[in-house]
Amino acid sequence: MRWTRRPGWRRPRLPRTRAGQRRLVRAVVAVCVLALLPATWLYVTTGDRLRTTADAPRTDVAVVFGAGLWHGEPSPYLAHRLDAAARLYRDGRIKVVLVTGDNSREDYDEPDAMRTYLTGHGVPAGRIVTDYAGFDTWDSCVRAKKIFGVDRAVLVSQGFHIRRAVALCEAAGIDSYGVGVDAVHDATWYYGGAREVFAAGKAALDAVFRPDPTFLGPKEPGVARALADAR
Repeated sequence: MRWTRRPGWRRPRLPRTRAGQRRLVRAVVAVCVLALLPATWLYVTTGDRLRTTADAPRTDVAVVFGAGLWHGEPSPYLAHRLDAAARLYRDGRIKVVLVTGDNSREDYDEPDAMRTYLTGHGVPAGRIVTDYAGFDTWDSCVRAKKIFGVDRAVLVSQGFHIRRAVALCEAAGIDSYGVGVDAVHDATWYYGGAREVFAAGKAALDAVFRPDPTFLGPKEPGVARALADAR
């Protein structure tokens, strides 16, 4: 079989002159720098806000972000986040857990799966509050502040995501510290790390323009009620 070139298609040509090659190199470097600026912003702004489950500051609320379900149960990555939150509760570092995730369709319910997992690991149901409209990190942070009245929180996620979560919750008005849980460096981990480079750009735009979340709705007293019961 003989391949033919498509009509009108031309192979891109590199500049032949030194001046043209230098301009091309500068353009490539500029694009790379611009692409990495949001990720650099995340590292700079959250450098002193990362903790472990052993030294996380004592505060009222922990926020756990959804990370997918497998056959209706938390994925291994999400289970690690929930394990960390349960440990924070058992150690007395937090009083209430706000679980935030996707429940955009009837057959997919992250928050309730997270609640069930936590109750099975020693966290009382009355100390767990569910946010069913945490469709992405920004939505979860804004809703935690505006809907659930969270002013200060420990955030729980994987290491590759926690800086973005802290930066966005800070931008949403929550005094935040992040606990990045360990994870096996498998294909999902590498995918998550690579995805964060691009997600950092959206995070920077969210922090600057502060759009409304996909769904806002009325204020909910769940966190305040759970804290009152805790006292």
